[in-house]
Amino acid sequence: MIRRRSLLTGPLALSALGLAAAARAQTAQPRMNPQLRQRSVRAIAGGLHYLRGQQAADGSLLGNVGVTALALRAFLESPEKYSEADGPFITRQVEYLLGKARPDGSISASLQGTAYNTAVAITALAATRNAKYEAVLAGGRKFLSEHQVDEGEGYKSDHPFYGGIGYGGGERPDLSNLYMSLEGMKAAGADAKDPVWQKAMVFISRTQNRSESNDQKWAGNDGGFIYRPGFNMAEYENGTESYGGMTAAGLLSLLFAGTDKNDARVQAAYKWITQNYTLETNPGTNKKHGLFYFYNVFAKVMAAYGEDSFVDGKGQRHNWRDELALKLLALQNADGSWANTESKAWWEDRPQLVTAWSVIALEQAVK
Repeated sequence: MIRRRSLLTGPLALSALGLAAAARAQTAQPRMNPQLRQRSVRAIAGGLHYLRGQQAADGSLLGNVGVTALALRAFLESPEKYSEADGPFITRQVEYLLGKARPDGSISASLQGTAYNTAVAITALAATRNAKYEAVLAGGRKFLSEHQVDEGEGYKSDHPFYGGIGYGGGERPDLSNLYMSLEGMKAAGADAKDPVWQKAMVFISRTQNRSESNDQKWAGNDGGFIYRPGFNMAEYENGTESYGGMTAAGLLSLLFAGTDKNDARVQAAYKWITQNYTLETNPGTNKKHGLFYFYNVFAKVMAAYGEDSFVDGKGQRHNWRDELALKLLALQNADGSWANTESKAWWEDRPQLVTAWSVIALEQAVK
């Protein structure tokens, strides 16, 4: 058999390869429309300006650890890459959070919501990349790990609550608080071999409507997620049907826990999100409760999953970055803030909280 040699060798071959690579680069679609990205960056700046104006003298927003932490994260992860070197509007927020650190490792201004507050606080403090806070981060990781429902509280692995984490203060565990706790522990450098991840996987599996991996009798088979094993929030009136906010949180939890992208549980959740895609309501419901929560976690999970576009259940292709940005730009107020004008559930009528969520969502889109 005679092999034909390329007519181009040496420098000519390298030149041709370079031209081909350049041509491919020119034809590749940008991850986000450039003009829309510029508008989004300006919208982020407007949101941050609003949040800066909402700071109290002690750096807090609404005197609340969780909202303050979310605002701090929004600054630190912005295209401007703000840091403590930028002055008091950053350092005051950091000092406020540090001042709420408790001997048990939690970071909270009250005994209610300790796990939630600790989770978002260590996520924000980790984003400072300041080694001085390692002891506080370690304390937060330890607190969340010990707050996880397991043998320490007398629960066996066959209990539906096993592996979950709740708000803190004795409440039942739920997927929302678990996802935020896992996000915080991952950001704060939790060991991938820590048992907390495998225990979390037990609870995550029991909130997914996938009977192949969920041992609960109520489980369906659409691949989406619900709030807690066998239970959804009453505001949705949808029994144990999957919905957008929790499916995005569930998929993100799977990824945080190190589940492979090709895992059947991951694929089922991603399929649910893409097949049920809408930005008009919280997907899977006809409600606007938790809509901005959904925007926030949807942006984070899509960025983590790594696909810039997808095809929905109607065969339509979507660029999630462009479409989410357009939606958030349309909803931004003249003062730079966002708020849910159609639902007061879970503080979504509070612009300080919703603005932080919206800015973080846009930051995920433009990065």
